Parts: sequence; C-alpha cells; structure tokens
Amino acid sequence: MAEGKLPVTIVTGFLGSGKTTVLSHWLEHPMFQRVSVIVNEFGQAGLDQRVLRQIEEKTLLLSGGCACCNIRDDLVRELSAMIDSRDRGELDVDRVVIETTGLADPAPILFSIMTDSVLRHHYQVDCVVTCLDAVNGSFQLDHTKESVKQIATADKILLTKTDLAEISEIPALTERVLEINPSASILRTDMGRIDPELVFSEGVGRTDRPEVLQAMNTRPTIVLKRRHESLVRSISIGFSNTISWAAFGLWLSALLYAHGEKIYRVKGLLDTGEGGPVLINGVQHIIHPPRHLEDWGGEERRSELVFIMKDIEPGIILDSLRAFQRILGAQAHIRELNEDLSSISSAGGRA
Repeated sequence: MAEGKLPVTIVTGFLGSGKTTVLSHWLEHPMFQRVSVIVNEFGQAGLDQRVLRQIEEKTLLLSGGCACCNIRDDLVRELSAMIDSRDRGELDVDRVVIETTGLADPAPILFSIMTDSVLRHHYQVDCVVTCLDAVNGSFQLDHTKESVKQIATADKILLTKTDLAEISEIPALTERVLEINPSASILRTDMGRIDPELVFSEGVGRTDRPEVLQAMNTRPTIVLKRRHESLVRSISIGFSNTISWAAFGLWLSALLYAHGEKIYRVKGLLDTGEGGPVLINGVQHIIHPPRHLEDWGGEERRSELVFIMKDIEPGIILDSLRAFQRILGAQAHIRELNEDLSSISSAGGRA
C-alpha cells in the first residue's frame, strides 16, 4: 500500500451470495473499528444499509442502480467527500469498504478509483473480495455473465453457504473458479463468518494485476445507464402494519415453489410485533433461516420486502400477496418499481 493512501476493499458477489452477512460479521472485528462502508443496492430500498447501520454508524448508501453503471459519479463524489471530511478531522477512518450490488461488474469501479485525478492520489484498492454461493454458484456461472466477471476480478474468493451445499460438488466448483481466475485465493466461510485477518493477511496491490488492467483498458470509460434493468427488475413492497409471521412464511414458500427460478433474490425486514425486525434472505427456491434482530437500531419501524427477478411480472407477486392479505394482517403497497408502473395496472396498482 502506497504511503498515506487509504485502502479500499471492494466486496462483490452475485445476488444472495452473502456479502452483507460476511461484512456484518467483519464490522464486529477490532480490525474494522475505523472503517467506512459504502453500500450500493439495486433500487432505492436500502435494506442492506439498514442491517449494517445497526453495527456500523459510518455506513452510506448509493442506490438506484449498480456502481458499475449509472451511479459511478455518485461513488466518485462520495469518496471525494470522505477525503475532505478526513482532512478536516471530522472522519476517522483507516479503510473504506464498498459493497456492490449483486449485478455489478467490479472492473469499472476499479477503473474509477485508479484513474480519477483526485481519487488515485488518496486511495488504493488493496483487495477485491468476491462471495460465491456454494449452492447456486455453478448455476450462476452458467447463466450470468456478471457472476463470471466478479470471479475474474477477485483477489480473494469466499465460498459461502458451504453448510447447505453438497460436499461432493464443492471441488468441481472450486476447480471451475480457478479456471476463470487461477491467481485468486479461495477461502471457505462458516455460516458467513471468516476472520478478516485471513482475508487481508497479504498485501495485494491491485495495480500490479495485469489481467485486471487489461479488463479495464478494454472497457469503454462511458457506460450506458440502466444496463441491467433491461434484463432484471426489482420491486420494493411495504406493509401497512405488523405481519403474521406464520402467514407470511406460508405465502413466501408457495411463491418460491411456483416461481423460484425466476426470482434471483428476496430480502426483507419484517415487523411481526416483536421487539426487533425479522431479517429475511432468499435465493431462488432457498430461504435461509430468518434472523431475529434485537431492535430496529434507530430506524423507522416498518416492514419492507424487496424482490430482484427476471422474466416475471410484478403483478404476479402482488396478486399472490392479495390472496393472502387477510391472513397476513397487513395491506401491501408498492414502495418502488424500477419500471413504468402502468405495466402492473392490471394487478390493481397499489394495494
């Protein structure tokens, strides 16, 4: 690391790969006590930021798209503002962590930091950490180019959800990863936990990686806005009051059974009437054990559910919710849809 430069760690990985879980554990480690986190989410809901903010107050949100597309300018501005705050003594940090959306290609983010006339004098990317879902990783590598790019630019690859995967399938997945990126180190997590000192024990020096430089040099410096949205939609759904946990579980199970292959990711914070929210995370047909948080961490007490999906109309989700609405105990309403709302007018618009 160049003297005086602030290290930047990029945490990436496809939708539902466990990035926020890994990062939330890291933020409890002494090594991460002076870290600022920038969370980039697909859409405006910012659920990952709400989870991380309960642990780390210096958490910022970039929303509305992915940092490799239409909000790279926002990222540059935020990093520049951090420099000013640090110089004035208002911000005491020794590392910046950028958590990308699951659809991000990390190379343009690296390009921005390494080539911007201001940022390159104050920051240096020391490590790109890619989380890879051991259950769904092979499928994602087969069907999503973003997943392949995330592996290709990684210094360290964290295999997540190994407790849910077939042990016999992990060696083949590991071999495939090394075919894409033979220079990467592969580490396994335990329920999303891994000692950050294992990950950051070696000085990486991103600018010394010729394959990364080649990837950036062959990429146009101007990226079209909303590149992913033509393929993938996101919808954020709010609820009017507390939710019946039993009814919600029944509804979500039925929905994923019918449409799981088209739902890349579902995540949410639910107000079930208990002290703190219930954190929901799912990938395709798999819903991970819910986490019952102690409190709302100063955030507004409200239920919110986000779906990221492909080739499925939002009206299908809303219609299924409406069928369960009476036993859920709460009315659902759209908080955000990343396309023209007229496309779901047949589903009743806002419930």
